[in-house]
Amino acid sequence: MAITRIGVIGAGTMGNGIAQVFAQAGFDVQLVDVAQPMLDRARTTIDRSLAKFVEKGKLAAADRDATLSRLSTSTAVDDLAGVDYVVEAIVEHAEVKRDLFARLDAITRPDVILATNTSSISITLIGAATKRPDKVLGMHFMNPVPLMGLVELIRGQATSDESMQTAFGLCVKLGKTGVEAADYPGFIANRILMPMLNEAFFCVMEGVGTPEAIDAVMKGGMNHPMGPLTLADFIGLDVCLAILNVMHEGLGDPKYRPCPLLRRMVAAGHLGRKTGRGFYTYA
Repeated sequence: MAITRIGVIGAGTMGNGIAQVFAQAGFDVQLVDVAQPMLDRARTTIDRSLAKFVEKGKLAAADRDATLSRLSTSTAVDDLAGVDYVVEAIVEHAEVKRDLFARLDAITRPDVILATNTSSISITLIGAATKRPDKVLGMHFMNPVPLMGLVELIRGQATSDESMQTAFGLCVKLGKTGVEAADYPGFIANRILMPMLNEAFFCVMEGVGTPEAIDAVMKGGMNHPMGPLTLADFIGLDVCLAILNVMHEGLGDPKYRPCPLLRRMVAAGHLGRKTGRGFYTYA
């Protein structure tokens, strides 16, 4: 089956980036979110992102205009009934995702692959909410999506070889590299990344170093492009907590226990860049 129409659900940071790269690659994209203001904000974000590419000479103005013409938005999930492939990028909550996938299963054609951008939740669990678990897989993009070249592709217990091959093929068309990971909490990227961020949170809580000192050590001493606390603020501290909770509960190992400081900051609404305050303050 030729895939030409992509449905993306969730117009947040990840969703609008995913919609942008598919539209840039020549696909017609339907971006869906329950909140119209989120869709308006997403379109503005995509406009600015494409403008930067044009300004830097990486994209022709005509290609920017063509990309925007291929992007449409909607607040109705039912508008995805005619798409050829779906990528979900909503809140990191297992039951909410399962409910959505059950609905997608009912409205899309039986041959349509349903992918999730989850960063930690079981693909098998999500797929079990549908009648097509062989066509459910993880397609975990990295943030910021338009700039990062890797996509983590996660195979659930029932995901077919054909579905995985289709996802790998789409990565190639997007100019990205797909890497397969098994269906364990956190997969590869966050299984390794989140314990490091969590340890940085503990270092702040225990007074081992200031956020500035911790980030300086990891940047200058380990050659990381971004310090762990700056990165956590960029990801969103609520997202970090959600992933750590999934890993702690799913793997049952105390080494994944979320730092109490992280829990307090999230409870206080200090979520990082998106709220203007996390480990750092943002204007």
